[in-house]
Amino acid sequence: MSVVALVPAAGRGERLGAGVPKALVPVRGEPLLVHAVRGLLASGCVQRVVVAAPLSDVDTMVGVLASAGADALVVPGGPSRTQSVRLALHAAMADVPDATVVLVHDAARAFTPAGLVRSVVERVNSGSPAVIPVLPVADTIKRVDAHGVVAATPDRADLRIVQTPQGFRLDVLRRAYDAYPDDTTTDDAGLVERLGVGIDTVPGDPHAMKITTRFDLAVAEAVLG
Repeated sequence: MSVVALVPAAGRGERLGAGVPKALVPVRGEPLLVHAVRGLLASGCVQRVVVAAPLSDVDTMVGVLASAGADALVVPGGPSRTQSVRLALHAAMADVPDATVVLVHDAARAFTPAGLVRSVVERVNSGSPAVIPVLPVADTIKRVDAHGVVAATPDRADLRIVQTPQGFRLDVLRRAYDAYPDDTTTDDAGLVERLGVGIDTVPGDPHAMKITTRFDLAVAEAVLG
């Protein structure tokens, strides 16, 4: 009963403007990808990490991870996040045939605490088919129409911010990707949800913030690194 973690890292990260894939952007001297893989392995419950890299950067990512001592299998990703996850999932099933739990984790959430990884895995192992870490919404949310006019104000008490890693029984995630082969979702739990599978939650962590903009990068350098 092994746990595998998939890290789709084929994004170009245009909003960071670093000129390299987002996963290779350094924080405190090491790429986000290295921090992310180390965090997954530090949880003590992940047996294998599979990284989906841009085709042109596979060798670079292999070298970066190897030099940092962060053990991971690197495979070519696809043109979309969904395709990258699918390719990483197939590689993981071939590499770890006894895997029963799969995590999908954003390389941009490079400083996710190991304890959060464990809590997701423990909840799946306790019987939940799908688990996501969440945080309460602090800001008021408005729904607007196509013209930018406020249409409604949802009750934020019922809203949550979703983080990663998202955890699944392997057979459940595989069924979702088989059922929606052309989907371009950015949320794996949303894909599973469409199967009618219930999604459980565990408390998230502020350190699992997603590094998307240069401001986020500055926060990571100052606080999380």
